[in-house]
Amino acid sequence: MARTIAKDHDQKRGQILKSAAKVFADQGFDRASMSLLARECGISKANIYHYYDSKDALLFDILETYLRELRDRVCGVDLNGKDPAQALHATVLEILLAYQGADDEHRVQSSGLGALPPEQQKILVGYQRDMVQFLSNILAQVAPDTLASDPVRLRAATMSVFGMLNWFYMWNPGADGAARHDYARLVSNMTLGGLPAL
Repeated sequence: MARTIAKDHDQKRGQILKSAAKVFADQGFDRASMSLLARECGISKANIYHYYDSKDALLFDILETYLRELRDRVCGVDLNGKDPAQALHATVLEILLAYQGADDEHRVQSSGLGALPPEQQKILVGYQRDMVQFLSNILAQVAPDTLASDPVRLRAATMSVFGMLNWFYMWNPGADGAARHDYARLVSNMTLGGLPAL
């Protein structure tokens, strides 16, 4: 007889993912054992195996959930009625707001992706590419004469914007919504007009 799924299964799974992301971020994937993960999640080792049969499966679920939800949020920004500059600001702000509270997942993404098998990496990289393409399309509209016809420069510009956003948590840990709004404005204005625009 199949085991029934508890009513709070999804909630417990979410708690496990959040706690495990912190362990992987602090200890590193290689040093984290299932015993340590279970202890940090506040459950027994037997119970964590009820949800995940290995730490590899847990790592993939952390990153798949995080990147899929991030991709859906960023690529779902409503750009209707916005000119390219407004679209850039709205997207940059949404990325920063989506990053809020996800520092551990962000760190695990940077350090743990390579620990997964190629077929799983391909799924996760696909989510990343969707976001890169979304932002790239906006930047091409911002500077159609200089970027739209030069894919190398367009990619460099796109990755430079992501670079400014991806490490925000390093020098501004615990930044609240107001700080993220301010930084989104700075990044957008600097991207649009260079340092004099600040």
